[in-house]
Amino acid sequence: MALALGKVLVLLVLLSSSFTVFSDLVGVAKEPVPVHPPAPAPAPHHKGHHHHHHPPTPPPSHPPVKPPTSPPVKPPSHPPVKPPSSPPVKPPTPPVKPPTPPPVKPPTSPPVKPPTPPVKPPTPPVKPPTPAPVKPPSHPPAKPPSPLPTRKAVAVQGVVYCKSCKYRGVGTLIGASPLAGAVVKLQCNNTKWGLVEQTKTDKNGYFFFKPSKLTTAAFHKCKVFIISSPLPTCSVPTNMGSGAFGAILIPSRKPPVKPLPFQLFTVGPFAFEPAKKVPCHP
Repeated sequence: MALALGKVLVLLVLLSSSFTVFSDLVGVAKEPVPVHPPAPAPAPHHKGHHHHHHPPTPPPSHPPVKPPTSPPVKPPSHPPVKPPSSPPVKPPTPPVKPPTPPPVKPPTSPPVKPPTPPVKPPTPPVKPPTPAPVKPPSHPPAKPPSPLPTRKAVAVQGVVYCKSCKYRGVGTLIGASPLAGAVVKLQCNNTKWGLVEQTKTDKNGYFFFKPSKLTTAAFHKCKVFIISSPLPTCSVPTNMGSGAFGAILIPSRKPPVKPLPFQLFTVGPFAFEPAKKVPCHP
């Protein structure tokens, strides 16, 4: 510490001596310099011209210049320089270690249990099916072949009426009366034998056919038609009962009281009506 203070004092002495020398040099530099008037230049000489000569102009007189008096320069006073006090040297800090992450543990999952199969009830022992006693095949008694249907003769019946003039053109038999003497035709279109027969109605308008060559084997090929009327006032055939276009044979619904030697079929009823030009009487 004393050595440092000594060095500071030596520096201060040197600085003060340097400032004294510098002030002396400044004073010498500021002394006045003697001023001399400038010498007059010789007048130029011109040939062929005459000029008047004038006496030389005396130089202006100036008072002597005094140098400015400056106050003595004082050296700057500096505070004593203290040596820098260095802080105490700290030992180096050891390097910082990164934090050690904790060891990663795998997630603990509960142990997987295998699914418990459903409890099945005990299966009873399977018994083999008891075979049914074998019976010998029972055959129904053989029936004798049925005989072919017996062909019978065919008979056809029906009734023909004359309609009332009041109900002309109307499909009804109200007020109708049996027509006697009307002509009726039976026609069968058999490929082997064609058959056409005609007959007339009785007083009750009833007609009956019993052809000798027609049997029940071919009755479905026969039809009955109304042909003519004996009354000019009731002569227009109608299609009542399909009499105008041909009526098919229909087996009778009422069985006969006694067995008959033929199969009875019924057609109609048929009807004629008055013509439109015939006036109706009340």
